[in-house]
Order: sequence, then structure tokens, then C-alpha cells
Amino acid sequence: MTTVALAVTDGMLHFELSQAYEVFGSAPVGTPGPWYDVTVCGSKAVRVGRFRLEPDRGLDHLPRADTVIVPGWADVDQPPPTDLVDAVRAAHRAGARVASLCTGAFVLAAAGLLNGLRATTHWAHTEDLAARYPQVTVDPGVLYVDNGRVLTSAGKAAAMDLCLHLVRLDHGSRAANAVARRLVVPPHRDGGQAQFVTTPVPAPDHHPLADLLPWVLERLDQPLTVEDLAHQARMSSRNLGRHFKAATGTTPLQWLLTQRIRHAQELLETTGDSIDTIAAATGMGTATTLRRHFNRTVGVPPDTYRRTFRSRIHAAPRDDEQQHTRTDSE
Repeated sequence: MTTVALAVTDGMLHFELSQAYEVFGSAPVGTPGPWYDVTVCGSKAVRVGRFRLEPDRGLDHLPRADTVIVPGWADVDQPPPTDLVDAVRAAHRAGARVASLCTGAFVLAAAGLLNGLRATTHWAHTEDLAARYPQVTVDPGVLYVDNGRVLTSAGKAAAMDLCLHLVRLDHGSRAANAVARRLVVPPHRDGGQAQFVTTPVPAPDHHPLADLLPWVLERLDQPLTVEDLAHQARMSSRNLGRHFKAATGTTPLQWLLTQRIRHAQELLETTGDSIDTIAAATGMGTATTLRRHFNRTVGVPPDTYRRTFRSRIHAAPRDDEQQHTRTDSE
């Protein structure tokens, strides 16, 4: 079971904290195997917005966690508490994966974890982060940045994008999508990189695309066109495009391609099917076409993605001895 520690202190933002707890705190129905063991860590009872929170453990517990989440920091003009910065730095040295949500990036930067790395935060504070920490390459145009063991998200709702990304890395696309459906999050949001939920939650019943999206997802193996989608939705192609832009932020064809790629990811994760078989099952036609689109969208070839995913899922859990060994070798 992967352990997740939520690092809290006075001045944290409750929206980002609650999102992380919702994602990692309970497994979606039907998810096989163990889920996350979540612990809230703080040096004392803390005030989070209008709420008072009693941590489960102290900040000294952070180095024992597999993943440490640092929620948003309310007043970026004030330096974060020294004990929080020290604990986050110690967790990273112990081998933990450390992720910040929204302005939590200022805590990671203060700990020196973002030096020489690309990072992001809430758009209103990207200039402040870049000016205060010139060793950090701040990218204001993305939803989140994954540097491996150090991750940062943009503001507010982008925290959900990063949390779902972590679930996909740990448990696969199917589990991440199940979490998204349970929380009724919006469809894929374009943030300039391959970082979206596998299949969007169907729109409410009154939405013009409510019946169309599930219909398409059941027919990804077929050579669908915009005209096919428009005919099924009983509207013109131009009207369909307007509704897609409003609901998904992209065009019908780009949305369809995204769903084909995400279905391919799920098949690569959960089956031993050949690339040719997966290409047919996702409507790509040939392995060559699948490899071209997959590599361009995800950043790696399908075969590499399958090997990397399976090595992550089946990696042995770290114990304290392994953590110290990793620290000594860094």
C-alpha cells in the first residue's frame, strides 16, 4: 500500500487540501488491490481557512511516506514555516515523491527541491515564484509539471489534474478515470501537455452531448468521422463543433483522438495484446499509425509505455532501510 502524507500548517488553503484527501482518501468502487494509506501531518492543530484541523501525526512523519503532498500556501509574501520546509526537504532526501498543489510550490522552492527544474504554480504568482527563486524555470502555461520525484501543479482546480495524474501513475488509467467519475470532475482540460483524464465524465442529461459521448466511447474501434458524430447527435457539423468546444475545450476529432490514445493506454496497461491488435481495437487501423499518434501525444512509444508502467506498478515497496540506501547514493 502506498502511503500518502498531507503536510499541513497554519495558512494552508483548504480547497487544495480537500481535493487531495478526496482523491487519495478512498478507493473507487471496484478497484482491485490496496489503495492509499493517507495521513495528515502537522506540528500542531492548524487553522485551514475557516476550519480547524487536528493532524494525525507530526511533520517528522513525512520522511516515512512514499508520497508527500504540500497543499496551497495562502500568503506567498510570507516565508513558509521553517519546520515545514525542513520536513519536506527531509522527506525528499529519504526518497519520497513530493508534489505541491497551487502555491505549495513556494514551499518546495524554499526547500531547494525545484532548483534546476521546471515548475508551475497559480498563474497569479508565477512571476513572484520566478523572481524569488531564479534557479527555478517557471512555466505558467501548463496544468502541472512532472519531474519524476518532484511535481508541481498550477492553481486551484489544476490540483485535481495533478492528483489524478499521480493515481494514473500508481494504479493505471482505469483507476484514475474511476476516481474522476466518482468526483464528477470536468472533461479533459488542455494544459499544453499530455496530462488529462482518460475518458471524460458524461455531461448531465440536459447537455446536447450527454448521449453522444458514451455512444462514441463504445465505438472507438470504428472509423468515426465528424459527420458520423453530427448525425448521431442530430445536429450539423458546425453546431457539433461549437458544443464540443464548450464542453471539452477542443474539436470533435481531437477529442476522439484523445479517447483512442487513452483507450490504448488502458489496453497496454491491462492486457498483453500486440500493438497491431490494440491499433485495431482503438480505431487506429495500423500499428504504425498508433505508434505515431501515441508517441506524439504521450511522449514515448507504446512498447516503452507498457514496460515503464508495469515496472512502476510491480516495483517493490520501499522500507526504511531502502530509503536510507537511496539517500546515501544520491
